[in-house]
Amino acid sequence: MRWDRLFRNVTVVDGSGEAGFAADVAVAGGRIAAVEPGLAGEAGQVIEGAGRVLAPGFIDVHTHDDRAALDAAASLPKVSQGVTTVVVGNCGVSLAPSPLRRGGEVIAPINLLGKAEDFAYARFADYRRRVEAAPGPVNVAALVGHMTLRARALDELKRPATEAEIAAMRADLAEALEAGALGLSTGLAYPPSRYATTSEVVALARDVAAAGRLFTTHMRDEAGGVVASVAETLSIARQAGVRTLISHHKCCGAGNFGLSATTLAMIAEARETLAIDLDVYPYTASSTVLLERIVKESSKVTLAWSDSHPELAGRDLAEIAADWGCDPITAMERLKPGGAIYHQMDEADLLRILKFPPSLVGSDGLPHDRRPHPRLWGTFPRVLGHFARERGDLSLAQAVAKMTGQTAKVLGLEDRGFVKEGQYADLVLFDPECVLDRATYDDPEHPAAGIDMVLVNGEVTYEGGTMTENRPGRFLAA
Repeated sequence: MRWDRLFRNVTVVDGSGEAGFAADVAVAGGRIAAVEPGLAGEAGQVIEGAGRVLAPGFIDVHTHDDRAALDAAASLPKVSQGVTTVVVGNCGVSLAPSPLRRGGEVIAPINLLGKAEDFAYARFADYRRRVEAAPGPVNVAALVGHMTLRARALDELKRPATEAEIAAMRADLAEALEAGALGLSTGLAYPPSRYATTSEVVALARDVAAAGRLFTTHMRDEAGGVVASVAETLSIARQAGVRTLISHHKCCGAGNFGLSATTLAMIAEARETLAIDLDVYPYTASSTVLLERIVKESSKVTLAWSDSHPELAGRDLAEIAADWGCDPITAMERLKPGGAIYHQMDEADLLRILKFPPSLVGSDGLPHDRRPHPRLWGTFPRVLGHFARERGDLSLAQAVAKMTGQTAKVLGLEDRGFVKEGQYADLVLFDPECVLDRATYDDPEHPAAGIDMVLVNGEVTYEGGTMTENRPGRFLAA
């Protein structure tokens, strides 16, 4: 046999959650051709394992890379940490179909994805064609955002939708599902969507269920109302009969620390009869647009970007307010439009959620922030290095499964997420003894340590600390 590439004497952590095993792995024609010890044959490239782990490429289940995925250079934060697939269109916000159907400015938080000229895709199918016409170094799977559909259908967002407006949203949703969208996402915590009734969401979720797709939700409240929000989410899942993924599950604000014990018990019980999953990022700070409610929940707020005062990115909001001689809320209003990093969670809740067996790992990174949260560059190596190797909160096999095999199953991605014969060769080779995030709040744009090589569809996208010129990514249609 002649293979394109042959990994010799690696420890295969295959994405199933089972312990790693020694084997050779052959790649040919963009797929994994064989996984077994002592493979015979020649190869165009032989990579010696030398104590390293070969795992499935990491699937970032929660990104806002809708626009970044269209710019190969902007994918470096993901490629450098072993990510081979990004799921875009989360939190109710998607680049397509364009939210500017009725004109006007790009509202927050849709503006996290770009400015008006970036929303150039009238239909979801147009966005898919753009990805396929000029692929990048990662695969792209896409959700369509409920907030984006609301902006297209409603002339005033601070109210429930009428039946006619729900019908318009359903028509846009149908086009997106037909064009290969994985499903629908919501951002019910944000002002443009907080006015959506549960019945409005159920009407759309039923269409998602009928198509066999996924419903994901940034719930209505992740602070004092988090228990009620989980209850609403479970009710939507039950009424619509839809597979449901709770986005970046957390409990925000000091008065709500510990509530994850209650919410996870609710989710565990619901999983006996419903298809309910959740994702989490491995940090105790969040990041999004400037919102008074979140500022008040947080112990510390750091400016990530501001259109009116870009030079202040990276500074604490309290310090900015002191310099200006005003209170933090007044300063926040003067900094809009903008975004921030909010320190508002407890380590015990994070660990409880991360260790919950069904939870998946996603970054929720914001690639267009001037001073991003370190999760953009460090999420996956942080789980592998800090939480698995250093702390022992997860085994290496458990950690890998939460970002590969488990994720592929929840998303319905066939032929990806595992190291086994016949799967697409999305692979990451890393050193288990030194893999670690190096992005910090003070230095957030820093590549991880220990990631040696990344392959997407059998082609090398990252090697020796450098992203290659290969652009083998694909649009992964449902």
